Amino acid sequence: MGEMEKTNHTEVTEFIILGFFELPKMQFLLFLVFLIIYLMSILGNFIIISTVFAEPHLHSPMFFFLINLSVLEICYVTVTVPKLLAVLIAQNKTISFMQCMTQMYLFLACTDTEFYLLTAMAYDRYVAICKPLHYTIIMNKKVCFTLAIVSWTIAFLNPVPHVTLMSQSSFCSSNEINHFFCDMTALMTLSCSGTSVIENINYIEGPIVAFTPFILTIISYVYIISAVLKIHSAKGRQKTFSTCSSHLTVVLLFYGTTFGVYLRPQSPYSMDLNKLFTVVYITAIPLLNPLIYSLRNKELKGALLKAIRRTIKCCQQHLRAPSQQ
Repeated sequence: MGEMEKTNHTEVTEFIILGFFELPKMQFLLFLVFLIIYLMSILGNFIIISTVFAEPHLHSPMFFFLINLSVLEICYVTVTVPKLLAVLIAQNKTISFMQCMTQMYLFLACTDTEFYLLTAMAYDRYVAICKPLHYTIIMNKKVCFTLAIVSWTIAFLNPVPHVTLMSQSSFCSSNEINHFFCDMTALMTLSCSGTSVIENINYIEGPIVAFTPFILTIISYVYIISAVLKIHSAKGRQKTFSTCSSHLTVVLLFYGTTFGVYLRPQSPYSMDLNKLFTVVYITAIPLLNPLIYSLRNKELKGALLKAIRRTIKCCQQHLRAPSQQ
């Protein structure tokens, strides 16, 4: 039996990513849409990172975590979208076994990192609104760096057992992945060596990875809303709550789509719905995050406008220089 499992496992050296095969006439259109989203996501998040670095008055805990989130969003789209683009335009649907496991690991790690970073950002907003006099003491550089390092480290350790077990599974029935990347759920449906151990790990680890950050975020916002309601003036309440409205919007988008994937009842159409929900939080959220933060945060919006004016002025000076000579 052991030899047979080994043989079955070694037969699969690559997988075929089906992508959006159910939409054969829209492959080129989908390619253009995802290419534009990818490039805009990279550009938007890079602009936020460079703007925060360039403006000293933005060197605060809130924007430190925003840089981490922007770096994460760049990683998110880069892990999955380039391969999707290759599937759509070049019909290069194959991915090696090792590349597939690596992609799955990085995707899971990025997802877990976002859970933790959003929680750290919620804690930062809680301290800023509920304990404003002690904010600089509590959210000092050491605390911020510790929260960020712990978030990234734990998140990149979490998927190790899942990927290790999946890499040891046998795939003897089919190597066609009904998804646009190496999704763990899609791979589990292809495994013929039993996935009960992985499922048990998911049941045990799921509440820790997803629900614990979610509950901590909810608790933070309960305290935040309670503190905001105690402010007498409507203008004061609006001004105070506006400092965390961007983060709350991102939290609702991210948790809404991820829970839509992993908490829905399974059905024959589950995988198609999974693809739809996953597209939202892999492509749309990294694109929307820069827009949400730049449009709803006055400090960042002002810094971006200042940077744009500075860039335009610099370009004008360069254009005038040749004519003056």
